[in-house]
Amino acid sequence: MKVDIELTQAIWIEDAGAISLTELAERSGLEEARLRDLVDYGALAPIDPSAAAWTFSAECVVTAKTACRLLNDFELEPHGLVVVLTLLERIRALENELRRLQARMPRVR
Repeated sequence: MKVDIELTQAIWIEDAGAISLTELAERSGLEEARLRDLVDYGALAPIDPSAAAWTFSAECVVTAKTACRLLNDFELEPHGLVVVLTLLERIRALENELRRLQARMPRVR
């Protein structure tokens, strides 16, 4: 069985920088309760966790949309979902580091 997960999507991230929980739910396709679970498990972080109304950086839309797709495609339990999201983020970070290091290497002709 071949499984294709498109990890990158073109998402407009506004310069405003912060979006509400409701707006994050609308943009990601996840219910607010599911987003709260992701916060509880550490997959998403509000800008100020102690605030009465949570706001999130616009970049959280990417993580939330990925979570929505994983939930729809694989019906993961919350803990499994967080593990997958964490590993995907780690892969992205390692790929960025690899590109950075490769850019510093002299090119041999």
